[in-house]
Order: sequence, then C-alpha cells, then structure tokens
Amino acid sequence: MYQFNREEYDKRMEWYRDARFGMFIHWGLYSIPARGEWIRSTEEMTKEEYQKYFEEFDARDFNPKEWARMAKEAGMKYMVLTAKHHDGFCLFDSKYTEYKATNTKAGRDLVREYVDAVRAEGLKVGLYFTLLDWYHEDYPHYQDRNHPMRNHPECGNENRDFSRYVDYMHKQVEEICTNYGQLDLLWFDFSYDDMRGEKWGATKLINMVRSLQPQVIIDNRLEVSGEGRGSLAECNPTPYHGDFVSPEQIIPPEGLADIEGNPLAWEACVTMNNHWGYCGTDQYYKTAPMLIKKLVECVSKGGNMLLNVGPDAYGNFPPQSVEILAEIGRWMKKNKESIYGCGIADVPKPDYGRVTRKGNTYYFHMYENTIGPVPLIGLDKTKVKGIRALADGYELPVSTSWVHSDYPDIVFADLGPNPVLPDSTDYVLKVEMED
Repeated sequence: MYQFNREEYDKRMEWYRDARFGMFIHWGLYSIPARGEWIRSTEEMTKEEYQKYFEEFDARDFNPKEWARMAKEAGMKYMVLTAKHHDGFCLFDSKYTEYKATNTKAGRDLVREYVDAVRAEGLKVGLYFTLLDWYHEDYPHYQDRNHPMRNHPECGNENRDFSRYVDYMHKQVEEICTNYGQLDLLWFDFSYDDMRGEKWGATKLINMVRSLQPQVIIDNRLEVSGEGRGSLAECNPTPYHGDFVSPEQIIPPEGLADIEGNPLAWEACVTMNNHWGYCGTDQYYKTAPMLIKKLVECVSKGGNMLLNVGPDAYGNFPPQSVEILAEIGRWMKKNKESIYGCGIADVPKPDYGRVTRKGNTYYFHMYENTIGPVPLIGLDKTKVKGIRALADGYELPVSTSWVHSDYPDIVFADLGPNPVLPDSTDYVLKVEMED
C-alpha cells in the first residue's frame, strides 16, 4: 500500500516553492497554421490534412539559448517546454514513432538543444508531455470528447487497443526521463471523463519516473485537468498524486489548501494573450504591469505563476512577448526579493495592493498611493525594526503625524508629500520585524 512521505516531498519541493516564477512554452506543428494549439481538434482535421504542417516544419529560427536568456532576464527561475502536445508530434527524438522533429526539415532533436540551453542559464528544466495523442492509431477516435475524428463513425474504435497505446506512451516518457539528464519538472496534461488515473497506468508510470528521476516534481493532471485539485488535496494521496495543483487561466480567489486546511503548492498557468500556441491574429496581450500584479497575487496566496509564450512558425518569440518579458524583468531586477522564497503573509490584504512575506520580513506591494501616510495594517507596532523602499533601499520613517492619532495601534510609513509613487506599477515597502 502506498505511503506518502512528507519529508521527501518537502525536500524536492524546496526549489519550486522558492522560484515562484516560470516560463511555459507551447511550440509545435500547430504554430504554422497559427490558430492555436488545438487546431487539429477544433477544425476536425484529418491526419492527412494536418500532415502538410509536418512537411513544412523547419524550426528555421529556433534558438533556445535566446529563449533561456529572455526567461532569466525576466526573473524566471524555471522553464517548461511542450516536448509533445496532443497532436502527437514530438520535439524530441523518439525511437517509437516517425512523427518527430528529427524527421522534419529541422532534422534534429530540439528538446536536446532546449535542455542544454536552459541548464546553461542556471534555470530549472521542465518538460510538458501530453497523455493524449491524436496521431496514434490505438488512441480512441470516434466519440472521444477531444479527438479530431470524434464525429466520424467511419473512424470507429473496434480495432484499437488502448493498452498498446498506454505502453507506447510509457515508453516515450521513459525516453525523456532517460535521455536528457536531470529533469526538474514534468508537466503531464491532462485527464478527462474516464481517462484518468489508472486508465493511464498511472501507478506504473510514476514508479518508473521516480526510479529514473527521483527528484522530479510532477503536476496533478494524471488525476485531474486544469480545474481539479487531486488526491493530495483530499489528504489521501495516490501513488501518482500531483506535487502541485495546476489551475489554468485563473488565480484561485483565496489560494489553495487541502481539506484539513493546510496550504497546497500550486501554480497558475497563464497565457500572455488568449492562446497557448502561436495565433497570428490574436493581439490581445495582457500588459506587463497587469502580469506583474498577477505574479504578486500568486505569491501572496502561496502559489507560483507559469507565464506562457507561444513562439511563431519559425521559433521566434512574438515581439509583444519580448517587450512584455523585458518590462517584467526590469521590475524584477529591483523587486525580486519580494517574490523569491516568499509566500502568504499573516496580515490583511491592504486596499492599495498586496503583501508577501519571507520569515520576519513583510513586503507591502503598493499599486496606488494613499492619502496621508501608508497604513501597514496587521503589524505589531512595538516590533518594527525598520522600513525600506525595496527598489533603492532608502529608509522610510514610521510616521508620527497627528493625523493618525485616532489609530494608535497601526503602523504608518511616511512616504513624504509626493502623491505619485516612484513606481506606478508596484512600489514595494520592505518591513523587517523582530522575532
């Protein structure tokens, strides 16, 4: 019977809980038609119709060293690349399929180049691997909720052997766990309907993964999809429980805890625009100030943010993504201390922003100024050691103004007479407290 080992779990989660910020990259054949990574399903393309993108794929401008450099300069600590997405196409050199980058005009193992580039920048290496496969003949076609041929009775499932597919999928996972050195994170995607848990041979799969990569962190999608929490949250972990919960395109309103009230590790995966894979007509990009505030929100609730980039057909980051990453990086350079290793603070959320905490240090994130001195509600006035502006380190006095004499128990920081914050996105006050 499976026994969850909390000590081993906490040890492998240390770097992840400290990192707080990572980059997701969705890239593959679907980047050529540029209508999103689900195009083969949403447009119900046949294998033959989709094949033209395989014939065209050349990774002409693929430069993972540049990807990793931009991630690091943005303040990210880890990266996750789609080694294989639902269309079944592999960016790695698998000996179990011909449907891979080495057989395209690109002619090489792109995952190999990616992992080497990420490690060279000192970042943690993550790979995404889908449990679905719309290319494999033994994967359910007709009436499967997601398969491109779901509405085609001529593509019936009578002669398909799902156990053969599961064996194939396990062998490919074994390849990526064997051929690319130490992996820090495996991001499986995703369970649905009755396709979950042991339908994937999950216990056997994770036992194999843990034997090859004992330190690797794994998401919770062998059990659930983007809206689920999994067995660790139920305090009854399966052998294939997720190490973290993976809410998609949403930040949990109050953070996440298990049924006993203990905080859960979690990561909000978020797109920059409205697609994961490159979409040539989607110009609806979130601004860098918005994404900075959402990162802070995740950290203040005890979570991570995995921010997605969808490179174009050739392998270039969209110029909008490059600009957004650079702007986030400029903020992170000055304020990263309030992100890395930080989490939930035991003080109320202020009207003007949010609070993150690391040990006895509180970081008050100000999105707007206050009228009069800044109230740091929830702190013990007798234990404040000092207040600093995080960006440049200058000391802020505790206000002694007569204005707040009606609030003798609240700590007020004096920002001076200027009503405009030095950083209009997020100005951070660092408050050190005595034990």
